Amino acid sequence: MTDFNQAVVLGNLTRDPEFRYTPNGKAVASFSIATNRRWTTAEGQKQEDTQFHNIVTWGKLAEIANQILYKGRKALVVGRIQTRSWDGQDGVKRYTTEIVADHISALGQAKSGSNVDNISGNVGNAGPAESTPKQDIKPKKEIKKEEKENETEDVNLDDIPF
Repeated sequence: MTDFNQAVVLGNLTRDPEFRYTPNGKAVASFSIATNRRWTTAEGQKQEDTQFHNIVTWGKLAEIANQILYKGRKALVVGRIQTRSWDGQDGVKRYTTEIVADHISALGQAKSGSNVDNISGNVGNAGPAESTPKQDIKPKKEIKKEEKENETEDVNLDDIPF
C-alpha cells in the first residue's frame, strides 16, 4: 500500500499573502488560514475552537494566489503537509509545519481586476530546488463554459457539511 499525504482546509485568510522571489528566481507566497469548529458539550454548553494553518505555494500558483487572495477572503486549499527545520539566528533549531498548496479555490468577492478564482498546479514536491511546475490555470469564464459542456450535477459549497 502506498502512503498518502493530503490536507484540505476551508477557512478565512488571516493576512494578505506574503509574496517574494527566492534568490534563484522562484516565486513563493505564504499565508495563513483560520478554520473554526463549533460544538455543544454534553452539558449543553457551546464551545468553539479556532486553528491556524500556515500555507505556502510556489511558482505560477504563488503569483496568482498573490493576485486573488486577501485578508478575510474565504479559500479552499488542497495540498500536502510538510514539516521543515532551520537554525535560528540564536543558534536554536526551529521547526514549522505547513501545507504546501497545489490547488486553491478562492470564494467571495474577488479583488478588482482579477478574473481567476480557482487555481491549481501539478506541483508534486515543488520547492526551491525544483523546476517550475506545470500549471493548469483557466479564467473563471472558461471554466464555466467547460462545465456547461460536461453538464453534471452542480455542487453548492454551502451544502458541504464541513
